[in-house]
Amino acid sequence: MTGSEKISVSESKSTGAEGGYRPGYEVAAERILEYVVRAGLQLGDRLPTEKDLADEVQMSRTVVREAVKILSALGRLSVQKGRGIYVSMPEQSSWQQSLANFLPADLRQVDELFEFRRHLETTTALLAAQRAAPAQVKAVREAAQESAEAAKHGDLDAFTLADEAFHTGIAAAAANMFFASTVDAMRRLQRQVTTIGLAGVAGGSLQVAAQQHVAIAEAIAAGETDRAETLMAEHIDMTAQQFKQEIWRRVVPGDDTRM
Repeated sequence: MTGSEKISVSESKSTGAEGGYRPGYEVAAERILEYVVRAGLQLGDRLPTEKDLADEVQMSRTVVREAVKILSALGRLSVQKGRGIYVSMPEQSSWQQSLANFLPADLRQVDELFEFRRHLETTTALLAAQRAAPAQVKAVREAAQESAEAAKHGDLDAFTLADEAFHTGIAAAAANMFFASTVDAMRRLQRQVTTIGLAGVAGGSLQVAAQQHVAIAEAIAAGETDRAETLMAEHIDMTAQQFKQEIWRRVVPGDDTRM
């Protein structure tokens, strides 16, 4: 083993933040994932050759080769013989499968969706009240006001866009990428309910929903965590009830007794 194939002592063991040691392949794997993010590579995109990748992460080809094997086993990379290294993802999880199997006109599943949204978005509202930067507070307030204007004119399309910006804005202000990505996934499912289960009809009063948006935005702006959480819970509960009533009316016209 010579030249670039040699593993230096510093590569084989890297000092951690607390003075411990990490195997070089762990450091290389971390740097490769950082490179994927930094380069903006998406699922299916090709990475540089092993040699060039070693240059990018400033480690030997031998260590990089070992790191690629690990990342391939974890499902983050795919090594295709004769073609190269590609960005991949782990096998479909039960979470992804549940999203794929969602039925937007099934009352039970819609109920489960809003039950989950209630726990999810009350937490994002609380965190946003704690963590939101001034620009994020401004964005949430503007989205709330836009929803109020749209509701005033009965403009469902404009309200839907503002509603989307409001909820995703709060999720972003929570400063946690897992909350933000999950809120986005739940919003996608709710769009299915609106488009298929409700066929473009608003699930309740736009004006009441907009008033709730404004109140939540002000609680976040004031840093009132408990109030932001409580108002968001009320908002999700009201929206859930209205959506389910509208779907039930379509299933059994003229019968609201089961709601």
